[in-house]
Amino acid sequence: MINYIGQGALVLRDTAAIKNPFYLLAPTELLFPLVALATAATVIASQATISGAFSMTQQATRLGYLPRIPVTHTSESERGQIYIGHVNWTMVVLVVLIVLGFKSSSAIASAYGVAVSGTMVLTTLLVGAIALASRRRARPFLLAAVAAIGLVELVFFAANAMKFSEGGWFPLACGVLVFTMLTTWKRAESVVSLREGKIRVPVDTFPAMCGAGIPRVEGTAVYLSPDAESVPPVLLHNLKHNKVLHERIVFLTVVDEEVPHVPDDERIHLRIIERGRVYQALMHYGFMEEPDVARGMKLLARHGLTFDSMLTTFFLGKSTIARATRPGLFTWRRELFRWMQRNSPATAEYFNLLPERVIELGTRVTI
Repeated sequence: MINYIGQGALVLRDTAAIKNPFYLLAPTELLFPLVALATAATVIASQATISGAFSMTQQATRLGYLPRIPVTHTSESERGQIYIGHVNWTMVVLVVLIVLGFKSSSAIASAYGVAVSGTMVLTTLLVGAIALASRRRARPFLLAAVAAIGLVELVFFAANAMKFSEGGWFPLACGVLVFTMLTTWKRAESVVSLREGKIRVPVDTFPAMCGAGIPRVEGTAVYLSPDAESVPPVLLHNLKHNKVLHERIVFLTVVDEEVPHVPDDERIHLRIIERGRVYQALMHYGFMEEPDVARGMKLLARHGLTFDSMLTTFFLGKSTIARATRPGLFTWRRELFRWMQRNSPATAEYFNLLPERVIELGTRVTI
């Protein structure tokens, strides 16, 4: 803030300084140290941006706004130190395109101003939302402070918005694009889950539904399902096409908790549906953890359930939305989801499963 106020004071004193107020703050002999300081600040800011992009992508994945994206933990002691290759290389390409498009720092100044002031306004609005949800006595004072800060930030944003056509449109376009992708994925996944829920079979009725006439084959089948209360749709499709069941079946649901970490002794909850034949397992992970189903299966031994990796098969379901029979107003959104799904990483990779022990069955949902 002091830096910005100083630049403003310089411009008020000498209007010619508008051409480069930051570097004109210092005398000529301190120009190179100032360049070094600006370079260091740029490196720090870029690292913060990259780390923030990784963290936000991970959170969006866990909240269901993006497909499952594998995350690499780069530290054995700090779980928050992560690397997401897909995001990193996407940012590399975008940065190169931005540099080639704008060509100079002065040309991108308007885009930078809108991005920074817009972020400030949004952050203040989020703080205000938390203040409204708070029941503490200091809430009126906090809301008054937030309103005062937000008013100043809105003035900054309005001033930068005047340069919309000079590059200010770019961060807004990026925000609209990301928002559209996030909401499209979330909406499409909700539609698919709703359609699958129409053929919902309660878990408790599964043993009676199987009966004695269905052949059983050797080994264990683990069916991953997001709904712990119903039979996984992938099992129903497998039974429909192959007409067989494994000797031992495990319904596995990965549960995202609202805590950073879940200790191993609380990670697994096992329910016996039919002893020796059908089980239901819940694996709990904190929002700062990455699901590791292969390791979680070993924790089931504490509950008396062991597995032979060579006799265990994991079944995954993949539902896609069919192409529109007639073009409509939001046909593009359907195609966007299909494109995101085709380019999303494999589910087996996200859950750390051996590809040779995974069978994926696909279904098509017609809307």
